[in-house]
Amino acid sequence: MTRTEKVVVPDGEFDLTVWGTRGPGILLLQEIFGVGDYMEAVAEDLVALGFVVAAPDMFWRIEPNWSTAHNEEALPKGMSMASQFDWEKGVGDAVAALGVLKGLPEVGRVGVLGFCFGGTLAYLVAANAQVDSLVSFYGSGVPDMLDKLDAIEAPTQFHFGGDDAYIAREDVAKVERAVGQRERMEIHVQEDGGHAFHNRKAPMFYQPEPAARAWRLTEEFLRRTLPA
Repeated sequence: MTRTEKVVVPDGEFDLTVWGTRGPGILLLQEIFGVGDYMEAVAEDLVALGFVVAAPDMFWRIEPNWSTAHNEEALPKGMSMASQFDWEKGVGDAVAALGVLKGLPEVGRVGVLGFCFGGTLAYLVAANAQVDSLVSFYGSGVPDMLDKLDAIEAPTQFHFGGDDAYIAREDVAKVERAVGQRERMEIHVQEDGGHAFHNRKAPMFYQPEPAARAWRLTEEFLRRTLPA
């Protein structure tokens, strides 16, 4: 069951795609490929676990409701969309979407989960708004924004690949060191995992074994931090 809510901000409005009927809420933040078949697949996985999932159209200021295939030909366009993204306004947009999700009558506690571009964005949302859980998959911006950790009160789980061509292993190590000293925060590195290893809609990235390991950890974490 899928529906579209509207998120209204001072200078416009954009779509928030919602899946599920009742339960804890998860704000699902997209990769650079938009809210397409991969986000839908992840949402369906989460709905099967008892969550209500909402994915905002984060590129609406550039090209509303844009999404593309997950292949090498589309990669430059996705990178271009991300390069045009206004992070200050975008974080505000994502926080506004979180507010809409929290306001749905069928939703209880609310967490945020993001992948790649969305992994960084989820991290910033949790640093700027009250959430009950944060899961960030291979957010390339996280290692350079570790000063934001102090602002995050929610239980937090980070995922990275140890063989990521876009995020240096030494940068992942920075996150490991910073997180290792903090209660309610954890980090998991799939050493055999490259970038976007969880994206089963992208043959160029998908790695089934690291993906399965990381997703099991994610499911366990969400059950602990966002109980039905």
